[in-house]
Amino acid sequence: MGNTCDRLFLWERSLNNEDTTVSDTIIINEVQLLLAEKRTSLAAMRTGIAVFVLPLTVMSVLIATSKYYDIVHVMHLLVPLLILCAALVLLGSYLITRSIIRIHHYDNHISEIKRKHSTIAGFID
Repeated sequence: MGNTCDRLFLWERSLNNEDTTVSDTIIINEVQLLLAEKRTSLAAMRTGIAVFVLPLTVMSVLIATSKYYDIVHVMHLLVPLLILCAALVLLGSYLITRSIIRIHHYDNHISEIKRKHSTIAGFID
């Protein structure tokens, strides 16, 4: 009879270990998903920086070559270019700001997971 109780105890213990293993696996997968989303936000930030810098480069070229043209004669080209540059600066600023906010959100979510599941916290850093 003691042998049956021992087997039952071992069986219940293995079920608890399987539940813990499945739970740990789900948590690790969730953290991996959050890190993938963070990488996506970092890629969007790189894109935003590139979009933001493009108008600055165009303006630098226009300023450097300004002695070769008269602004009054090229105003019909300069105004649309300046409007396009302003739009690109706004788009780049939006992408950078949105990426920073999302990265902070993902970092906070990962910190919350680390706080709740201290057994896995050592693997997440």
